[in-house]
Amino acid sequence: MNKPVTISIIAPIYGVEPYIIEFAESVLSQSYPHIEFIFVNDGTKDRSVELLEELIERKYQHLRPQIKIIHKENAGLPAARRTGLDNATGDYIYHVDSDDWLTEGSIAKIAQKIAETDADIVYFNYVKEYPTRSSVKREREYRSDDQRLYVRNMYNHLSFGSLCTKCVRRTIYTENTIYSPKYGYAEDCYVSTQLVGYSRSLAFLDENVYHYRKGNPNALTGHQRRKRKREYALNFIDLYEKYRDVPHDKNPVAIILDDIVMQAGWYSLFYGLDLYAQYPWLAGAVRKAKMRCNTDVWLVSQLITKLHALFK
Repeated sequence: MNKPVTISIIAPIYGVEPYIIEFAESVLSQSYPHIEFIFVNDGTKDRSVELLEELIERKYQHLRPQIKIIHKENAGLPAARRTGLDNATGDYIYHVDSDDWLTEGSIAKIAQKIAETDADIVYFNYVKEYPTRSSVKREREYRSDDQRLYVRNMYNHLSFGSLCTKCVRRTIYTENTIYSPKYGYAEDCYVSTQLVGYSRSLAFLDENVYHYRKGNPNALTGHQRRKRKREYALNFIDLYEKYRDVPHDKNPVAIILDDIVMQAGWYSLFYGLDLYAQYPWLAGAVRKAKMRCNTDVWLVSQLITKLHALFK
């Protein structure tokens, strides 16, 4: 009889006092017995961790041997997730955010899919939870060997780049160098593209596992939008620089290298980011990049970007 798969759920905690009880209840009440719960206190200044401890003491004492609460100085989400990963012992890793919540019984369904397929990554749907409504976001299904297509679609927002929609075999992290991003925006996609690119098999679980708490969708100002586009471009330029010289057959993100430079060139032009001055090699890379359909940058915009790069 095969040993049951163990799943480490990693949850950074920072400034989530209004949500921590709902989140923790949804995680700790999961029916699957082989879960390692890792809560990383990222130096939160509110009562989030205190409320979590009180909940465990009151209702989940029986899970104490499976629970780790790690305290660290505040260093941001990527560092908190890395701390959780360094302390994880499960066969699979599932990253979640502590202001969201999980569907009842969802971890058991993930474990069952793993047992059926032995896939490196099990991915699934999620629900976007607005203040007054819910919207189910269904992922498209890929073949087990569709990693490169999945990577490209994540980068171009045709699939979900969030780590919260993927349960990943721990050895994908430990047997490969998985880089972390410099900036907070799009950090999930930065990591997910590497994980999927290094994986050997995929399995789709057609279940609404994760509930993502969404605030006002119209809250971004023009300045904030420009800042996000810049962080997005800078994160992936960094990824490009890390992998551009890696042979194609060993490169987990080779499929998006042209997309990265084309998007960076377009963002620099359209949003006035002046990335060509910051990265002198960018113009030459844009000139060499292939134009493709099904990207975030329309074909006309790609042509304009290439023409603009001729004069840089």
